[in-house]
Amino acid sequence: MFSTFSGLPRTAWIIFAGTVVNRLGYVVTPFLVFYLGARGVPAEQTPYVLGALGAGNLLGPAVGGLLADRFGRRPTMLAGLVGTAAAQGLLYAAPNVVTLALAAALLSCAGTTVGPAAGALLADTVAPGAQRAAFSLIHWAINIGTAVAGVLGGFLATQGYWLLFAVDAATCLTFAVVVGTLLPAGRARPRSGTGGAGYGVVLRDRLMRALLPLFVVGLTIYSLTEVCLPLAIRDDGLSTTTYGLLAALNAVLVVVAQPFAARILARFRQVPVQVLSSVVIAVGVAATGLAHRPWEYAGTVVVWSLGEAMAGGIAASIVAGLAPADARGRYQGSFQWSIGVGRFVALGAATAVYATVGPAAIWLFSLVAGTASALGVAVLGPAIARRTAEVVSAQDAAPANVAAGADQDRPVAGATA
Repeated sequence: MFSTFSGLPRTAWIIFAGTVVNRLGYVVTPFLVFYLGARGVPAEQTPYVLGALGAGNLLGPAVGGLLADRFGRRPTMLAGLVGTAAAQGLLYAAPNVVTLALAAALLSCAGTTVGPAAGALLADTVAPGAQRAAFSLIHWAINIGTAVAGVLGGFLATQGYWLLFAVDAATCLTFAVVVGTLLPAGRARPRSGTGGAGYGVVLRDRLMRALLPLFVVGLTIYSLTEVCLPLAIRDDGLSTTTYGLLAALNAVLVVVAQPFAARILARFRQVPVQVLSSVVIAVGVAATGLAHRPWEYAGTVVVWSLGEAMAGGIAASIVAGLAPADARGRYQGSFQWSIGVGRFVALGAATAVYATVGPAAIWLFSLVAGTASALGVAVLGPAIARRTAEVVSAQDAAPANVAAGADQDRPVAGATA
């Protein structure tokens, strides 16, 4: 399986290893509702804390992308990781709902500042032809860590909730040590004078303005598997154990299948693979509306999990290929902000529609909107190819301008994008 990612530079493997370690400790957020209940927080006040957690997911990527371009990749990653560890302690010690909500917002905000800087560093150090494999590798790391964290978190929670916070903080600090000692400095690239210091460079990009909303739709549909799938299982009278087994099935399938999918699909261009995988996910999620028994739900999970394995990392790689060299952090921040928007919409609007209009509307939306957004990406395919070629040509024309400082890995050749 590792031959799928052969040829990637040292930086990519360091980020991979650090991400696995960090995600092994991703145990607080999945069990936050249970922790709040153990703290005696009333059910009607729990949404305030969860809403703050979601709001932090919207702010963090934007801040992370901006800081990565302004101050550098490594400092931004260090700040995010140390801030996340500190937020874990604040959340555990928070005395009331207000402070719990503030700590939850800080936790998600700090945690999501890391991704844009890591993505920008990958774009800096990995040659364009290998970026697809590099982003797939990091997506694989996230799934490996998350799969183990689900089991680990359940065990730790039975021993004491303080262990969840301690392990999460420890893995963040471990990743911070890896970043501080092993990763290149990742100094900020001087601005070209046309992009500015903020997100105007992204907002003025017509291609990104068209692409990001399409990604938001697709990511919203995928997030329904975390939000509306449990509701459907509950409505069919099935136990929480069923959902736990389905979540484990998804994790195992993606961890096992993604390296093979990446290798098999590497011969095809990124946009068609992204389009096909998005349609597969949409169909799989929509089929949830036809499921009523555990094995039927398992069949739908197999479909959308294979779609996830096919798509792993490609969207982030597409965005990396569109970014000017001095705005890679902000472009990655914009993409990861769209992930936060998708989850926020799923948590808020989708659950409201499920409860008021009915589940059928959710599953129909998944099929229609998911397919339409995928086709929209297909329409943008030629423009994406032209822009990517222009960015590569500009990079080749200025080989001396190393994006993250003279001490970083040099880009290496890799699989055809």
